Amino acid sequence: MEKLVIITGPTGIGKTEISLKLAKKYKGEIISSDSMQIYKKLDIGTAKLDLSKTTIPHYMIDVVEADENFSVAEFKNKSKKIISDINERGGIPFVVGGTGLYINSLVYNLDFTETEADYQYRNELNKILEKYGSEALYNKLLDLNSDMAEKIHKNNGQRIIRALEILKNGNEKGNNFRQENKDYNLVYIGLNMDRERLYDRINDRVDKMINLGLVEEVKGLLNDGIDKNSQSLKAIGYKEVISYLNNEIDYDEMVVFIKKNSRHFA
Repeated sequence: MEKLVIITGPTGIGKTEISLKLAKKYKGEIISSDSMQIYKKLDIGTAKLDLSKTTIPHYMIDVVEADENFSVAEFKNKSKKIISDINERGGIPFVVGGTGLYINSLVYNLDFTETEADYQYRNELNKILEKYGSEALYNKLLDLNSDMAEKIHKNNGQRIIRALEILKNGNEKGNNFRQENKDYNLVYIGLNMDRERLYDRINDRVDKMINLGLVEEVKGLLNDGIDKNSQSLKAIGYKEVISYLNNEIDYDEMVVFIKKNSRHFA
């Protein structure tokens, strides 16, 4: 049985720092399970680690261009191979990040084989999310499959969308939505802290991103021809900056919305 360590927790809690310390101590190599760090040129807004400053091998970072789609099925297939390779070399793979569906694809028996190409349906759901909020989508999921809905927080819009995609394509009826696989000798670490302290960390983190040049990063992506409706630019931080650049909100509102949305996501 292959070894696997997973470190997860809300945004801003310090997963990167802890994973680097543990990987150094236990001959580990790190696989990012952050659904936004897989995109090239999305650096500041994703709090991407400067890989030139560490000797610890990292994977699943800068995998695709910012205008490309990337599915959880692709993450699962690529990561499982990397996990096996690390084990074969005698190392310990550390999967680190906060994208729950990516992590679940490794530790649960979820079938994504038919649901990944339905980007038209995903775009329809994203429009509902933008116009009416996550609660509207959650109610839709609740009507279709209450068992699946109960396993997802009503504010987690992207995960609700994935659940609706799965249901639409008939691959997942909800009965085995949390059926564990037995592939790994697994250590699963979930990080937590006092909410107010976490919120302070998130606010400080957003201020740091702004000071590092988040607005300029987004301008560069748009100038490179990346569509504002691309999957990558739906991420918190990027979508708010785009609203600011489109004169839909002012600068101060942009900062407030990034902090607020980050806290809600956490």
